[in-house]
Amino acid sequence: MSVEGQAYDKRPLKAKVSISLDQDIIYEIKNYAVNGRTSFSEYINKVFWEHIQARNEEEKKNQ
Repeated sequence: MSVEGQAYDKRPLKAKVSISLDQDIIYEIKNYAVNGRTSFSEYINKVFWEHIQARNEEEKKNQ
């Protein structure tokens, strides 16, 4: 997976953020993370990157 020439695997710099999530979403994300043998934060990063890439692809199609 890459974003504008930067591979996702190269571990970009991280910044701490605070967000509020519904308890059921937290539960599901934790389950997916454990099943994927990754951390909660890494799984959320992966989901966000996949969403961003899908949106970017959709925008390219609509231009």
